[in-house]
Amino acid sequence: MAEKAKVQTRASQRSLTTGSGAPEAGPRTLESAIGAQVRDFRKAAGLTVSELGAAAEISTAMVSKIENGQISASLSVLQQLASALNLPLSMLLASYEGRRGCSFVKRGKGLSIKRRGTKVGHEYQQLGQSISGSIAFEPYLITLSKDAEPYTQFRHEGLELIYMLTGEVTYLHGEDSYRLEPGDCLLFDSAEFHGPESLIKLPATYLSIIVYQRR
Repeated sequence: MAEKAKVQTRASQRSLTTGSGAPEAGPRTLESAIGAQVRDFRKAAGLTVSELGAAAEISTAMVSKIENGQISASLSVLQQLASALNLPLSMLLASYEGRRGCSFVKRGKGLSIKRRGTKVGHEYQQLGQSISGSIAFEPYLITLSKDAEPYTQFRHEGLELIYMLTGEVTYLHGEDSYRLEPGDCLLFDSAEFHGPESLIKLPATYLSIIVYQRR
């Protein structure tokens, strides 16, 4: 009877794992974790798979298999890759932990960064950063100061979600304009030109989340 109750509890927990349509997260292997690290550091260094293979004296096919978690590379091979990337070997092994990554930013402590809109009074606070995996996730708190100017020439790969917090603006996406007030949300393909077209009530703040496929 007790065993039956445990089975029912586990089944109930599985049914409550997520409220989204995302597939259930599978177990992460050591091979996939190391492969993701190699791929991310290679891209950060601006190297192709073949260029990294040549620098590490490893075949392109083997580098590709390592990055995709298809083989378990020896320590000597991993050391060659680390040396070619100018990294200590420990950096390639650091991502394999018992728990998934997490980013925590205290209120008002987001990293201030410069982007294309900075020059027209758009202030950006980065609220977190994903540094691994094939999908990049960039959350920003954007403030339009009282001296901000309209700017509708943003254009980049991926999807973007905007959630209006304070103030009021008209936001242009392609040929369509949307009046955004606190609580309004706009989700769009960010490969189209977009940006705040009319600044109706300033200062204004909104949450911007950009998601795209890493290359």
